[in-house]
Amino acid sequence: MISDSLGINNKNHLTIGGLDTLNIAKEFGTPVYVMDETQIRKNCRLYLDSIKEACGDKGLALYASKAFSCMYMCKLVAEEGMGLDVVSGGELYTAHKAGFPMEKVYFHGNNKTPDELKMAIDFGVGRVVVDNSYELQTLNKLACTEGKTAKVLFRVKPGIDAHTHDFIMTGQVDSKFGFGLETGDAMEILHVAKQLPNIDVVGLHCHIGSQIFDKEPFLEAAEVMTNFIADATAETGIVFKELNLGGGYGIRYVETDNPIGYDEYIGAVAEIVRKIAYNRGIEMPMLLMEPGRSIVGSAGITLYTVGVVKDIPGIRKYVSVDGGMADNPRFIMYDAEYTAIVANNASAEPTEQVTVAGKCCESGDLIIKNATVPRIEVGDTLAILSTGAYNYSMASNYNRIPKPPVVMVREGMAKLIIKRETYEDVLKNDIC
Repeated sequence: MISDSLGINNKNHLTIGGLDTLNIAKEFGTPVYVMDETQIRKNCRLYLDSIKEACGDKGLALYASKAFSCMYMCKLVAEEGMGLDVVSGGELYTAHKAGFPMEKVYFHGNNKTPDELKMAIDFGVGRVVVDNSYELQTLNKLACTEGKTAKVLFRVKPGIDAHTHDFIMTGQVDSKFGFGLETGDAMEILHVAKQLPNIDVVGLHCHIGSQIFDKEPFLEAAEVMTNFIADATAETGIVFKELNLGGGYGIRYVETDNPIGYDEYIGAVAEIVRKIAYNRGIEMPMLLMEPGRSIVGSAGITLYTVGVVKDIPGIRKYVSVDGGMADNPRFIMYDAEYTAIVANNASAEPTEQVTVAGKCCESGDLIIKNATVPRIEVGDTLAILSTGAYNYSMASNYNRIPKPPVVMVREGMAKLIIKRETYEDVLKNDIC
């Protein structure tokens, strides 16, 4: 199995967190997202323990909530002692309603609206990660009106090739995010910020991309950013107390994926920052990291019911399920790979190659192309693995399809944490 959350019971059924997936499908219907809370908490603690070992009290893991955000998840993260990375007013409002400690919230985004920035100030967000000069000036004016000082980090493009899909590379020069080092924009904005009365520059941030297995790009980013802190301190006099190196650590979607050991990565990064800080004569900044996918991704699966099986001799065999791109758009966006298991016949040997298709009215509505699986019959329960990240959070109502529910399993119990949408929910904002 590609995830520690999964197993096979004496009925030859797939289990997650020890629960029979067929019982979950029967109780909650399909499609349904299912997540293992015990594994999620274990992943949170792995990061926190690794950062503490590498950095002592000068480190913190922030859960990147864009991977999967809801009030239950915010409360879970708070209980585990992590901080929170939000990228929109909606994610920020969710955290607020869940009672998440706002001083541990970092607010990202390349085009935050004035209303979102005001919300951040009103809620007492710990840090705003400033992405551009317009945002900086807007934030300063809003903070002045409120009689407050906004603590900020600046997002910097370190110019690192992350060796991942083009759509999820973010640290290179040609990116909509952040201030460039090569162009001099990053240094220039620091001079500007130093003169603004309601801005307190606390640190710098970078993020080089997502689903990365190679350790070297992370180490390069740490080296570039720490040296820039030293250069910027010398030129501007700003003391940078925090360095946020983002996230992007890969997980296993298929057997051939080989993720980095997170503790190994964190230790190596901390050593580079510590060494450069000592050699350049600057204070060791507090290290922040933003795992999202690696917290929830492999802890989640999606269960579907097989409908039409269409065999086109010599061409392709399509297995259609009762979901698709509306609940999992990652294939159509990134050519993402997944592993499929016939949940009601979990240990059966693979015998044929099929393409798992969704029910949306799009030829590209596929979940897996050319998957090797056991023989699949109409009515089988199909599990797609490692769907805990960027599935529910990217889900849509395309073709007016209601979004599936999310079920969290823990200690032998299954708990509904997000209800299945109804057709009435889809219509609720319509005006006729």
